[in-house]
Amino acid sequence: MNKVKAFIERGTDGTYGVYVDLEDTSLNYGIIGDGKTVQEAVEDFREGYIEMKEHFAAEGKPFVEAEFEYHYDTASFLQYYMTYFSLAGLSRLTGIHQGQLSHYVNGTRNPSKQTILRIDNSIHSFAENLNRVQFV
Repeated sequence: MNKVKAFIERGTDGTYGVYVDLEDTSLNYGIIGDGKTVQEAVEDFREGYIEMKEHFAAEGKPFVEAEFEYHYDTASFLQYYMTYFSLAGLSRLTGIHQGQLSHYVNGTRNPSKQTILRIDNSIHSFAENLNRVQFV
């Protein structure tokens, strides 16, 4: 099964979209998903995958199975994971002011590449620390 990048991005209208990596030539089809939230867009994307698979089967065409690796833009990541992270917690974790993070979530400002890297590194470091936790 192919591992394929799927990108989740917030549109200028505030909705979210998911699409496959256009440079990946391992698939013989394309899929997109849209929604008012990240969750809706990912669900629409997954439904599109199932529908595409069914269409290929009905046509008797070979279908390339794929496992998707989701890549988020900053606004989409923050919006999706806000149910797990508070802005205050993310601020403590990343060292980025809570108000600035709020601008990213709402799409009123976009982070610089350096800030994106800072958020990415902080989140991954936190996840690695959680992965080492053992309960007794």
